[in-house]
Amino acid sequence: MRDIFNKLWLLVIMVYATSINIGAANSVIDQTAPVEAIVEEELNVKELILGHLADSYEWHVWSDGERHIAVSLPIIIHSKNSGWHFFSSSKFNHGSNSYNGFQIATEGKYNGKIVEFDSSGNEIRPLDLSMTKNAAALIINSLILIVIILAVARVMKRDPLKSNKGFAGLMEMVILMIEDEVIKTTVGKDYKRYSPYLLTVFFFIFINNLIGLIPFFPGGANITGNIAVTLVLAIGTFLVVNLTGSKAYYKEIFWPDVPTWLKVPFPLMPIIEVVGMFTKPFALMIRLFANIMAGHAIVLGLTCLVFITVSLGSAINSSMTVLSVVFSVFINFVELLVAFIQAYVFTLLSAVFVGLARHDHSDDNKKVAKNSVT
Repeated sequence: MRDIFNKLWLLVIMVYATSINIGAANSVIDQTAPVEAIVEEELNVKELILGHLADSYEWHVWSDGERHIAVSLPIIIHSKNSGWHFFSSSKFNHGSNSYNGFQIATEGKYNGKIVEFDSSGNEIRPLDLSMTKNAAALIINSLILIVIILAVARVMKRDPLKSNKGFAGLMEMVILMIEDEVIKTTVGKDYKRYSPYLLTVFFFIFINNLIGLIPFFPGGANITGNIAVTLVLAIGTFLVVNLTGSKAYYKEIFWPDVPTWLKVPFPLMPIIEVVGMFTKPFALMIRLFANIMAGHAIVLGLTCLVFITVSLGSAINSSMTVLSVVFSVFINFVELLVAFIQAYVFTLLSAVFVGLARHDHSDDNKKVAKNSVT
């Protein structure tokens, strides 16, 4: 059974790598064009990678050069001149045509965003509340996570003392691992108060990482590789840490146990501690964003090797194609591991920060004094 499971995983990764290659080819090369034109066409690797990583107003499903299949998303914008507008993203033809005076910019600082033009012909940004690909994926993934958790909870509620098997048993094992090895050991005695938030953060990041690796609808959205998403997660941890911090936590920030000359007259150490309050969530934000985005970028970069070497001859191109597929499969195995590791690390560091904010150093001093007396 284990061998069958491993073979299925290998098949999934091979299909994923192949799908990425096909998707990159379709986004760059018109397959109805003659071979000579394809060979001579120059591939803009930077534009291709950034285009795949960026958010969009439609959800691309398939393209073969002639047909373009995509899920249209609702556009909700407010213009200072003409008020509110509600329409489908299908009104835009890949950003080249305008609709009601609005269009998707293809260059400049608003590249990929909806813009309108003022009386002088300058691009201006209306208030944009549109449903984008990442926003739609967030809703879908959140609903999937809710369904999974409710289903597992229903199974466990029937007989809490029963040892579950299958998917419910796997989920129970992961929950207990995060609860006992991460939350309980780092937060401290009132860990149950923070378990709902930390478990939600772990599974939210994990499921978005996994579904982001699926190259076809409804997967493929670069959610946790979007810095706006990781910013909100980091702000959540920042609020939990600082709104529930103990008196000892704030005493260590504004009046730390250091020589007085480091606090008065110039509050050097308090300034450093206050800056540390913001650098901790900033590190959480950047770590998750950079690792997930880098993984997708590496896979796309390896895929581009196939098209970059087309003009170098069939021998070199064939060898680089094999190399591209092999390394893409390897990187995707690594990405599966990274999907779990990044969710685990974000949860672990959040729990550590919460534990530091809840820890009372006076208790340690009492224990040291007691031990010295005995």
